[in-house]
Amino acid sequence: MAEELSNHLPAQLRTQFGKGAARKIRATGKIPAVVYGHGTDPQHITLPGHEVALLLRKANQVLELDIEGKEQLALVKDVQKDPVRQIIEHIDLIVVRKGEKVTVDVHVHVEGEPFPGAMAVLDAPTISIEVEATHIPENVVVSVEGLHEGSHILAKDIPLPKGSTLLSDPELLIVGISGTRSAAGDAEEAADEAAAEAASEAAAEAAAEAEASDAE
Repeated sequence: MAEELSNHLPAQLRTQFGKGAARKIRATGKIPAVVYGHGTDPQHITLPGHEVALLLRKANQVLELDIEGKEQLALVKDVQKDPVRQIIEHIDLIVVRKGEKVTVDVHVHVEGEPFPGAMAVLDAPTISIEVEATHIPENVVVSVEGLHEGSHILAKDIPLPKGSTLLSDPELLIVGISGTRSAAGDAEEAADEAAAEAASEAAAEAAAEAEASDAE
């Protein structure tokens, strides 16, 4: 089993800024970042690159920063990446406190299989919720097990973690259940066969009429 990653990270204050300074920081395997919020002065820091890259595989991470001996909770607000190499270039972090609620978008995970002959279509991949900063879920789960064509799941139908509040429109369509592509393909194939059969019958009738005419 893979070891659970710790979100406790050492951070160092930095005094040099600009693109050149940022490149030098990244060349040492670290990532430049800024921490702000709650009326505090922005703190420009560097973070260990490898550990941060692993943690950011999951959305809405709250990091426990050790900024040169001072503990600080911070929510990852924005991650800037190189558009080609996808290397993390800079991170924005928002100061949070234990017990404080934040607004985040969480992914919707669909589980189960709908009724045979139907398929689940994910219409909204995320929903917005308000939740304690230290209890942000990795995702919310909806089950489509046994649902028939024409069924749908709205935002208000999704079970939310305890203490969280739905901020998205309650009537937002999350998952719709429709017919499978194979069913549509079968219908189209049947229509083509019927058309071909009708054409064949018409051709046979035309040939018979022509033969009768020649006989006369």
